[in-house]
Amino acid sequence: MSAEITRRETLKRGLAAASLLALIPEWATPALADGDTDVPFTDIPKTFNPNNPNAPTRMLDIRKIDGLLTPKEQFFAINHFNRPEIDSAAYRLKFTGMVNKPAEFSLADLRAMKPVELINGFECSGNSARSMQGLSSCGKFTGVRLSAVLKQLGVHPKAREVVFFGTDRGMQDVVFRQQTFKLDQQFGRSVTLEHAMKPEPLLAYALNGEPLTREQGFPLRLIMPGWYGVSNVKWLAEVHLQEDRYLGNYQARWYRSLRGVGGTGKDDDPQTQWVETEVTRIQLKSVIARVRKTAGAHEVLGFVLNDGTPLKSVEVQIDNGPWEKAKLDSANGKYSWKLFTYRWEGATPGEHTLVSRATDDNGVVQPVQAELSRKKTFLEDNAQFPRKVMIS
Repeated sequence: MSAEITRRETLKRGLAAASLLALIPEWATPALADGDTDVPFTDIPKTFNPNNPNAPTRMLDIRKIDGLLTPKEQFFAINHFNRPEIDSAAYRLKFTGMVNKPAEFSLADLRAMKPVELINGFECSGNSARSMQGLSSCGKFTGVRLSAVLKQLGVHPKAREVVFFGTDRGMQDVVFRQQTFKLDQQFGRSVTLEHAMKPEPLLAYALNGEPLTREQGFPLRLIMPGWYGVSNVKWLAEVHLQEDRYLGNYQARWYRSLRGVGGTGKDDDPQTQWVETEVTRIQLKSVIARVRKTAGAHEVLGFVLNDGTPLKSVEVQIDNGPWEKAKLDSANGKYSWKLFTYRWEGATPGEHTLVSRATDDNGVVQPVQAELSRKKTFLEDNAQFPRKVMIS
């Protein structure tokens, strides 16, 4: 399909083909084509300030999306504990538990292995309209395949679970019935061995061709393509293999969704079954990020996030009118966010409501907010996200 992204992205692709991209700074490429202007959204809360350098959480201002890759200084960042400062020379990644050859790897050891590059777009599972969808980004990560390291070390035949511990840690209340224990714990997440041995998971040490920033987990982080951000453990310290399930706080308690299934749809219906599930793969979501006035029309730009399932379509609706097909950018990758554009013709002065929806090849359609009413927890909110703009 034809690409309808920006002049900046077009220039970048040409420069990359000529091996000159590294010589051109981000600010030197034009953000808009000549004469293009951004149309203001009227739904941005006055309290929304993604540019606050002192905020503990960094949100992406999606109105600045201008290509497939998010610049490192804009890449969203959020964490539960501290952001540790780690000496890369002294750093060691440990492999422990049910591996045949427990080992430690320096950053130099990992860099000496066969590198893999992967463009991965993901979001925090708490990303939603409340954060103006700013807990999302897309970057090119470089690292080594987790499966290659595990094969090198050998895996015990009874191993079933792979646990990833970060260097970040803090005090945590662990509740057991009538008891509460206040403990100092590392951040931890896990996946099954089956998922760990797939070719996609990376032990990543670079973002967009440069070493990871401290906010992005320097010197090493896990990348689980198609999974929510919580699974992409930063400041990776240890990979531990075990037979039993891992039940850490951020695996079994904090990150889960509660949904009502069956019955008449009412919470008090005895036929309703309440199901709790882990937060793992990204639920299909599309978001309108920018609207620009161009020659003779307006261009609507947005992105789709999902688990890597191919997309069937992305559509845009204006003021409750018919759904119209948008164009997906040809540079999109399986696990990147998928940029799309829609040419909006005949826009009249005044306020308008725009919304997008995505459908994948399995027939899954992005839901409206009402269809998520039986989900009681706020995580994994992939509802359609209506936007309001003012045309002058």
